[in-house]
Amino acid sequence: MNNVSRVTLQHGFVLHHRAYRDTSVLLELFTPEHGRVGAVARGVRKEKSRWAAFLQPFRPLLLSWSGRGELVTLTGVEEDGPVVSFPMAAAPCGFYLNEIMLRLLQRHDAHPQLFASYGEALRSLGDVQGEQATAQERILRTFEKRLLDELGYGLMLDHAADTGAALLPEQCYSYEVERGPVAYNERSVSVAVSGATLLALGRLDLTDAQCLREAKRLMRTVLAHYLGDKPLHSRELFQRSVRPAHEVKA
Repeated sequence: MNNVSRVTLQHGFVLHHRAYRDTSVLLELFTPEHGRVGAVARGVRKEKSRWAAFLQPFRPLLLSWSGRGELVTLTGVEEDGPVVSFPMAAAPCGFYLNEIMLRLLQRHDAHPQLFASYGEALRSLGDVQGEQATAQERILRTFEKRLLDELGYGLMLDHAADTGAALLPEQCYSYEVERGPVAYNERSVSVAVSGATLLALGRLDLTDAQCLREAKRLMRTVLAHYLGDKPLHSRELFQRSVRPAHEVKA
């Protein structure tokens, strides 16, 4: 889609924004048909700008732009339904989703199903009540799995990579990134995980507390492989937040 010269009323979200020159803003947008798009919003930091309030993370938008290449020019912004609103405690979760997409998605690579999953994750974060930490963990793990599936990095969650045998819930495995679960070896540097957790993650049924804890450890290991050594800024938000020790961390 690099050769697109004009796009109108594309559904989208702002993943990231930063000041550019005196009055403009550089944006990273996420859309279903054009994937991740870099754009400049000219003059949006002027006092009377009509767009400034719209160009914020987690707001569903209709976006128009023109230009080619890695940086297009935003030409229109409209609201696209209710603002996705969630408690302050959930904000670091939303920024975490945005950051891993920024790091893993290629420009102009369309992912309509992932776009739907992202919107669902934001709405789910907004609906969380009661046991917030556990519910937020489930939402993050679900999105991480769907993101990896969309990018072609999907996990092997039903059979062993070394034998081809169906996974046994009661058995412990060593999960090797880019290969899958193999017979457990205590000397292995791979993450140890139970068959029950792998099967539960495959079903996206993480109601069991032990499975949820193991799934977090597994997903963190797998994502670290693809994200590289650069730390995630959103994890610093979790650490800086004044929250009980048992609260969720990405």
